[in-house]
Amino acid sequence: MQSAVHIVVRGMVQGVGFRYFVWRQASKLGLSGYARNLYNGDVEIEAEGDRSLLEEFIREVKVGPRLSDVRDMKIQWGEFQGRFKGFEVG
Repeated sequence: MQSAVHIVVRGMVQGVGFRYFVWRQASKLGLSGYARNLYNGDVEIEAEGDRSLLEEFIREVKVGPRLSDVRDMKIQWGEFQGRFKGFEVG
């Protein structure tokens, strides 16, 4: 089943390659969407794809790359809308 998820990641997630880690994971799973830095130091992620692949993606994002420290994640599920073509880093 196709689904969408909005994630805000808090912790040491800027300046450590976090968005590119997210891009690699999303690309590997065939998800579409984006990851971008927020002014407050968080990273925002929007992703769409198969629900089971999104759940796997979330598990990977919780771990993050080696230099990151994910302290909190706010996750909101939504309906698939097909808004994205591929996955982008902003």
